[in-house]
Amino acid sequence: MSLYLLIPGMNSKKKQMCFDWGPGEMLVCETSFNKKGKSEMAPGCPFIYFIRKDVDVYSQILRKLFNESHGIFVGLQRIEEELTGKSRKAQLVRVSKNYRSVIRACMEEMHQVAIAAKDPVAAKDPASGHQFSSQVSILSAMELIWNLCEILFIEVAPAGPLLLHLLDWVRLHVCEVDSLSADVLGSENPSKHESFWNLVTVLVLQGRLDEARQMLSKEADASPTSAGMCRILGDLMRTMPVLSPGNTQTLTELELKWQHWHEECERHLQDSTFASSPHLESLCKIMVGDEAALLEQKDLLSNWYHFLVTRLLYSHPTVKPIDLHFYAQSSLDLFLGGESSPEPLDNILMAAFEFDIHQVIKECSIALSNWWFVAHLTDLLDHCKLLQSHNLYFGSNMREFLLLEYASGLFAHHSLWQLGVDYFDYCPELGRVSLELHIERIPLSTEQKALKVLRICEQRQMTEQVRSICKILAMKAIRNNRLGSALSWSIRAKDAAFATLVSDRFLRDYSERGCFSDLDLIDNLGPAMMLSDRLTFLGKYREFHRLYGEKRFVDGASLLLSLMTSQIAPRSFWMTLLTDALPLLEQKQVIFSAEQTYELMRCLEDLTSGRPVHGEPDAQQLQDDDIETTKVEMLRLALARNLARAIIKEGSLKGS
Repeated sequence: MSLYLLIPGMNSKKKQMCFDWGPGEMLVCETSFNKKGKSEMAPGCPFIYFIRKDVDVYSQILRKLFNESHGIFVGLQRIEEELTGKSRKAQLVRVSKNYRSVIRACMEEMHQVAIAAKDPVAAKDPASGHQFSSQVSILSAMELIWNLCEILFIEVAPAGPLLLHLLDWVRLHVCEVDSLSADVLGSENPSKHESFWNLVTVLVLQGRLDEARQMLSKEADASPTSAGMCRILGDLMRTMPVLSPGNTQTLTELELKWQHWHEECERHLQDSTFASSPHLESLCKIMVGDEAALLEQKDLLSNWYHFLVTRLLYSHPTVKPIDLHFYAQSSLDLFLGGESSPEPLDNILMAAFEFDIHQVIKECSIALSNWWFVAHLTDLLDHCKLLQSHNLYFGSNMREFLLLEYASGLFAHHSLWQLGVDYFDYCPELGRVSLELHIERIPLSTEQKALKVLRICEQRQMTEQVRSICKILAMKAIRNNRLGSALSWSIRAKDAAFATLVSDRFLRDYSERGCFSDLDLIDNLGPAMMLSDRLTFLGKYREFHRLYGEKRFVDGASLLLSLMTSQIAPRSFWMTLLTDALPLLEQKQVIFSAEQTYELMRCLEDLTSGRPVHGEPDAQQLQDDDIETTKVEMLRLALARNLARAIIKEGSLKGS
């Protein structure tokens, strides 16, 4: 397939640009943006910079992602009938976590490869390190988005538990605090470490208040003057009401307790309890949800969604899902402060907080470099009954459309195509047709690969594809003079015309060499010999040779005669059959009866009377004609003798 692009601004001869296009190839139109958000166009090409193919299927590490997730996908389709009642949600959450674990495993492996690639000593290609690092960022973003979708759409966490899930989400994806903690605690005097207060602040920002209290205790031990303030702040951290998973208190009780605690924190600020310690005072301001104090920690928060979760933790701990989008939008605006525009990742997360599933899928389809993410996420959300009403204008739903695109991409790879088969299988509308179209385009480079493709087609009763593949393999075999293999494939394809062609090659080969090749195949044709008259003749003719070898001359003679009289034998092979009858005619025992002998004579006369008249013969033709004439004379003589013997024998039998 070719893709034509019309480029305005170019002369008429160059307006059309043609690109070869095949399955699994993705069009990526890339352009750069300036600080004001306006696109910067290349001269002479005002809309497109360059086009490249989707190369993700050729990444060794991403291939593991495709392989592992394939098993999860197929398992989900098979347990669909079991997904009922309360267990449905739990099983879908488990499937979602399995997908995320595969993403994380690939991300960690890619990270190790990126580190090794950047090593100037060990790396063979240091430049590839940047490519791997970029892929790590993409995988990290994929897990971030998937995790949020899991919380909002699959877990469907209510007010209270919702914040707990969001805290876990932030802690999982903002993990710099762990290395910072190891660095500080590994020093001789942690409280004097230059990053000590940064560590305490990050722990508070992530709601890890128990760890923050432990750090404050080290400060209290090292600085007696601030010990009292550390104790008071530590008590505030300890007494902060939190709805834990096993807690039975209601949201109303939590809100009352939290309001009382919040007022106590504000009272300490008003009383200037921490005035002599800017660090402790800043921490207390964070704990009362002071937006200005939070925004001062932009560098430690690192992104707006971390700011959002921290803000909810210390200002709206019982936030309801329906109100999330309001706080998310205001947090994004406050964090960016009009200094920069939202990135594609920001738009995706914002769409999720707005519970706009279709926008999430749309934005991900645009931002990500392959179809894996959107195909599997959409399939999972479809099992959650969240996409049932969204049909596309061309007859398929969103789930099926994305699965078809992903499976098509897999078919571009020499081994991943086998995974794509299962994805097509679970697309009820267009999957079968798409599989038929794609499977015909698989290059059958080896017979082993061809057998895999053939088995897939046979399992799905794809008759036309089975026939086509078998014919291709039969043609390859006949070109390599592998007649047995060619005959086997033509029989498997149930192609009578090709079976006839191969049978003719067998007979011609026999005429030239005087023996058959691939005897096992011919001897075990069975019912397959009924596929064509020529194949039937080949099988029966081989049976005649077997009977002759077993000295079953009468049965052999009867079979030989029936091959000629039934018109199954090709006329060009009659002389060979008559020549095969010659030893039977010369046997001491009368093999052919008088009636059979008359039939042989009639066949011989039909053959000789219908011989074509040639022009001026050359020397070779004269020699061949002499040989044929000699054969005919010998046959006539043998037939005459046998007729006389048969008449005498039959007459004597009648007389007795």
